[in-house]
Amino acid sequence: MVRRLMHAAVLSTLAAVGAASALSLTDIHARATGASFCSKYMCVEAVLNGSTVEYTLSGTGKSTPGWMGVGFGTFMANSPMVIMWSNSDGSITLSQRKAPGESMPTVDSSPPRVATLSTALSTASGNANFVFTVDSNSLSTQPIIYAFGSVNPGSSAVDATLQQHSDYGITQLNLQGSLAGSSATSASGSTPTGSSGSSSGSGSNTNENTGGATSDIPLTPYQRMIIAHAVFCVVGFALFLPIGALVARFLRTFSSSWYTAHWIAQFVLAGASILAGIVLGFKAASYEGSTSYRILDTHKKTGIILFALYIAQCILGAIIHWVKPKRVLRRPPQNYLHALLGLSIIALSLYQIRTGYKTEWLFTGLGPLPSSVNTVWILWCVVLPVFYAAGLVFLRKQYAQEAAARNGWTDEYAMNKGPERPEYHDN
Repeated sequence: MVRRLMHAAVLSTLAAVGAASALSLTDIHARATGASFCSKYMCVEAVLNGSTVEYTLSGTGKSTPGWMGVGFGTFMANSPMVIMWSNSDGSITLSQRKAPGESMPTVDSSPPRVATLSTALSTASGNANFVFTVDSNSLSTQPIIYAFGSVNPGSSAVDATLQQHSDYGITQLNLQGSLAGSSATSASGSTPTGSSGSSSGSGSNTNENTGGATSDIPLTPYQRMIIAHAVFCVVGFALFLPIGALVARFLRTFSSSWYTAHWIAQFVLAGASILAGIVLGFKAASYEGSTSYRILDTHKKTGIILFALYIAQCILGAIIHWVKPKRVLRRPPQNYLHALLGLSIIALSLYQIRTGYKTEWLFTGLGPLPSSVNTVWILWCVVLPVFYAAGLVFLRKQYAQEAAARNGWTDEYAMNKGPERPEYHDN
């Protein structure tokens, strides 16, 4: 009888302990905070545990992970990164890296926060789950960049060469958000789909939940500057400059007001847009506080050359208009130079726009632009030359008017050209 009572007491005690443990675990999970986010190929989950944060990088099943990584920041340059991949022997490599700019990150020998691989929670097979912990940096909302590579480095060395990512972007994780009800990543291979405390990413345009960049998180100041820079430069170089050229090409033989419309489009409208775009471009390039952003890549070099050519074109146009040759025997060579330089600037502008959305844009963290952008660019590259070529039909009439003006006005030419001596502007 006593033995039965003792046995029942032990069982009751164990049950009570088990219930208390379960309640404790439930209570701990309920109190845990963090967030998770998924792009097309990978998910990132962050759980705040007191003074440390546990990050889980996992594949979504859309593609076998070659490597996955996150960086703590809003852009690639100088953001501390943790990059992980599995090896053929089942081990997992954790490599802390940093990049000076838009290049492959290299090993950071002195990272600001040391990341520790969690071997108990990490798995190397299937979709893979790579788990690490770092000390908390006291941020309640952690901006991160993320990247997914489909090609395994093929080496367990922390300095192994990485192939370019196939998915990337930027997001923010609310470390104070509630994890209750979230499908957090576990060692069993499940993938997070975004907790109640998460912020959807504005990164990869392949986000499986939205199909594109979302507006759930605000743009960073850097991203706003880049977008404004792109808008102002495209409007100035690819819209107002061509309009000014086409106005001169089509209207000069029909109206004496063509030149007013020409210089307003080329100097006032285009000039204001271009100047604003250039200023924003320089501010964005120096925003990172990194010398790497002062390195002149193709886009930046072309932009400087383009702006210098535009200033030279404006000066040349002013000289042609205000400095008149005393004896006009034929069309002055500077007029032909003005026309050729104008067309060259427009052509170079179209090339510059392409380098912007094909290369520079990729490092804003906003994800690739939709394919329709490239379609519109191609269409504009076709439309502008066709329209200008159509305007050349009036070239013979223009030359005839100018020849008649040199030999003395007639009523017909005076009606077309106005009362003043003809000005040899050409575009």
